[in-house]
Amino acid sequence: MDSNHAIPDFLYKSILDDKGGARDANPRDIAEWNTESRGTLWIHIDINDEASRQWLAESSGVDKPTVDSLLDFETRPRSFSTPDGLMVVLRGLNTNPGEDPEDMVSIRVWLERNRIISLRRRKLLSVTDIRDAIASGDGPESSGAFLAMLVGRLADRIGNFVDDIENRVATLEENMLEMSQTEFRQLIAALRRQIASVRRFLTPQREALDRLYRIPTTLLSPIEAQELRDEADRITRYIEDIDLARERTVVLREEFLGQMAQEQNSRMYVLSIVTAVFLPMTFVTGLLGMNVGGLPGLENPRGFLGALGVMVTATVVLVTIFKLKKWL
Repeated sequence: MDSNHAIPDFLYKSILDDKGGARDANPRDIAEWNTESRGTLWIHIDINDEASRQWLAESSGVDKPTVDSLLDFETRPRSFSTPDGLMVVLRGLNTNPGEDPEDMVSIRVWLERNRIISLRRRKLLSVTDIRDAIASGDGPESSGAFLAMLVGRLADRIGNFVDDIENRVATLEENMLEMSQTEFRQLIAALRRQIASVRRFLTPQREALDRLYRIPTTLLSPIEAQELRDEADRITRYIEDIDLARERTVVLREEFLGQMAQEQNSRMYVLSIVTAVFLPMTFVTGLLGMNVGGLPGLENPRGFLGALGVMVTATVVLVTIFKLKKWL
């Protein structure tokens, strides 16, 4: 490596053994690594580190088109093979503390027979899971096993997210009638936003995994290819569950709006009945309240009682008509 270059600050560098464990890799191991080296070298890079990007572009031995794909600022899930190796770009839920799960984190991986280069911009806990598994002696034993384990860890967290979405939809269904209009709209809008954000990447992720186990490559054993196929099927099920949850939110929103409309119609109905019942009284009081001569009962001491009797009678007749028509 050129002495003028800054030293890359690799997040993780180790050599995987064939027993699920690993040992730390030193700079000489990385610089002199080749196809004859024993074990599998895993280098985990933070793309935000300029020295690491420079090492990848100039000293890693990876061809320029692949490097450009690995360093793209924004990438959707995809996979492709070259004569030298296999490139995979996947997305995982952002389960970092204080972050939104739907703000999915990208992980880019370059796989060779005995070397793995993974890159990230933000921390991804699925990678931490693999490091913990290696530390306990249960890690991957090859490049293909690493990929299968990574995909499995990503799918596990997606499954937890889907379960959480389904539970939240069920809670909304149970408590819908007890919520205020504002609270319900905020909760349903947050659910729909999360579902849309995650589904946006799940579909291309499924396609990327489908393509992986169909790629004719010696990097994946038949067992590892089958594991990837199983994970692709699992992602498909999660997409179906997400779609069902989205449809449930649509139905739930329509039901809530229908309930609101029914309540408003009931209130308007009551107000209309009350208005109709008091209409005869209003008419009589308005008629007898005119400031003109000749009003009946004006000089009669029982005129008020007579007017009151007319209003009560008219009201009783109107209420009877409403009951006969079953409007009350």
